[in-house]
Amino acid sequence: MPRYDYRPLSGTCDKCAGSFEVMQAISEPKLTRCPTCKQKVERLIGAPALGGKYHYTPKRIQELGMTQYKKAGDGVYERTAGTKGPEVMIKGQPNVKAEDF
Repeated sequence: MPRYDYRPLSGTCDKCAGSFEVMQAISEPKLTRCPTCKQKVERLIGAPALGGKYHYTPKRIQELGMTQYKKAGDGVYERTAGTKGPEVMIKGQPNVKAEDF
């Protein structure tokens, strides 16, 4: 079940510390009032929690036939895992080889 963050529309509250978290089913309507202070609230947009099975090591990335790049500079990306694709990519320049860099 997903967790949602809420905060009072006024932005502050001494009773609920200015925000609170609620576990709700996706099908449930969002809350309109704080259960503690009864102020009107808004639901905040938060980043999803990814972890566990979504974390891959470079070895696992290669086993899956994927390629991973890491930013090495302004518009420059170096391959850190896998064997497909160029070793270095420069934004706007397709298929740059490492010796061209």
